[in-house]
Amino acid sequence: MPLTMATMGEVNKIVKVGGNEETRRFLENLGFIAGTEITVVSSIGGNLIVNVKDSRIAVNEDMARHIVI
Repeated sequence: MPLTMATMGEVNKIVKVGGNEETRRFLENLGFIAGTEITVVSSIGGNLIVNVKDSRIAVNEDMARHIVI
């Protein structure tokens, strides 16, 4: 399921990062790599703040749809 469907506070693992090559590379540079644990901290209007590798990162709804958990 896409990251946009995740429950706040629940720890999930990234299964796959989709999208075109540029999108995948951008997300992987931010730390969104398959097998990494991810937690949704906050969700406001579809935009998410997530914990990945001890960092908090804001991701818009479009980018979050490319991250499969």
